[in-house]
Amino acid sequence: MITAIIPAFNEEERIEKVLEKTSEYVDEMIVIDDNSTDGTVGIAEKYGRVLENESNLGYLRCVRRGFEAAGGDIVVTLDGDGEHDPSFIPKMVALIQNGEADLVFGKRERVPRLSERVISKMVELKVGLEDTGTGFRALRGELAEKMDLHGYCTCGTFVLEAVSLGASVEEVKAPTREVDKVKGIAWQHFGQFFVLLWWMVN
Repeated sequence: MITAIIPAFNEEERIEKVLEKTSEYVDEMIVIDDNSTDGTVGIAEKYGRVLENESNLGYLRCVRRGFEAAGGDIVVTLDGDGEHDPSFIPKMVALIQNGEADLVFGKRERVPRLSERVISKMVELKVGLEDTGTGFRALRGELAEKMDLHGYCTCGTFVLEAVSLGASVEEVKAPTREVDKVKGIAWQHFGQFFVLLWWMVN
């Protein structure tokens, strides 16, 4: 059984296409709505379970809540804005089903933010993967259950925590799609940098 975890915030213009396509490759979809003020919830309810946050908790806590609710043997995470292409899910999941990995990242052609690129380069020195900041992942359900997900976001620390739990990790090419959406400065990366340093030396 494969469960897709899809955090979303004000994605009424984009999420339906994501859910339609994702439903072709998974058995269960759980949207974690981060207190949207538009029609995201109404659209998502047509396709699967929706967990609504009473306040805006941020991406990290949405993923954690999704992991707690997931029933799949394999859990996939992807964004609700359409940047990730669900058609790569089978390729990522296959590495887990074949016993080649416990966690698989969908590698982007280009990491958009400088702060993400710095974090990825730091983590690459320890785990050998090039893009550990992507939100497109597949992992074993039992691994998802064990993860605490500390920090300000999942960049870098997600894979380091998984490795500390004994997980084998891989990545596959999964180019992202252009999304008509303004990306602001990821201020959480400043705090994440110090969390990452702690993981790197422990």
